[in-house]
Amino acid sequence: MSYILKTNQLTKVFEGKEVVSEVNMHVKQGEIYGFLGPNGAGKTTIMKMITNLIKPTSGDIEIFGQKLTNTSYEVLKRMGTIIEYPIFYEKLTARENLYLHCEYMGYYDKKSIDHALDLVKLNNVDDKKVKDFSLGMKQRLGIARAITTKPELLILDEPINGLDPIGIKELRELFKMLCKEYGITLLVSSHILAEMEQMADTIGVIQNGKLIKEVSMKSIKGEQTDFIEVKVQNIKKAAFILDNQLGLKNYKIVSDQTIRIYEMTATQQEISKALIMNDIEIESINKKHSSLEEYFMNLMNGEGIHA
Repeated sequence: MSYILKTNQLTKVFEGKEVVSEVNMHVKQGEIYGFLGPNGAGKTTIMKMITNLIKPTSGDIEIFGQKLTNTSYEVLKRMGTIIEYPIFYEKLTARENLYLHCEYMGYYDKKSIDHALDLVKLNNVDDKKVKDFSLGMKQRLGIARAITTKPELLILDEPINGLDPIGIKELRELFKMLCKEYGITLLVSSHILAEMEQMADTIGVIQNGKLIKEVSMKSIKGEQTDFIEVKVQNIKKAAFILDNQLGLKNYKIVSDQTIRIYEMTATQQEISKALIMNDIEIESINKKHSSLEEYFMNLMNGEGIHA
């Protein structure tokens, strides 16, 4: 297996507190790796260590087959990044900002500036200063800056913050295109799980500084299953009917009004009929499919996935 990025027991301690604990990540060349976790889980800290912005307390980082050190300048040239909120020269235009970026990166193909601006749909703002950009425009410019030098590894920390649904869809398609057509490997953190579900090849789930799961989306989809979700007024009586009258055992009470039935031996119509015949008012009953969000939340809560 060819990994473009690996970490080995990566650990970071701030003021006596371990904020990243023995993380072993494996990012394959040519994939989109989705980095998922709640705020404060350690995602940004790990990304900062990968980009040499902060140093690990212990453990190693290997990029392009080389161990990351204090003098890994050539390795860093092969990467593009957005870590936290992108900062620019506010009184300059988007093009001027990218020109300066190319200068200090030692990258002299200026045609790539036009190409990057075109890719992120910022090709008609030549005279506009960055200080007059919206949050979404600045986020797009940050991505343009990250891809201008045609990196082999793109590290994006919450890259779709501040974007409207159309902008999010456009960037999702851009990331997939960069991976598929340009062969760029992406490490992307995001809280928008539905977007990650449509984009990522592999996800890494981090909680309290620990990588608790690293799994391919293909594997997750193989574990996902259909279920029937029923919302009723009397949850205890409904569960009794499912168990004792219909013989259904594989179900879960997920709230004081909602039951999810994972056993498909009874049809939706049979379940509805049994509940109605026992004077249980049904607010809704629908067949659904488990999502990455449910997988993620179950991991966060230390639960398994119904199969």
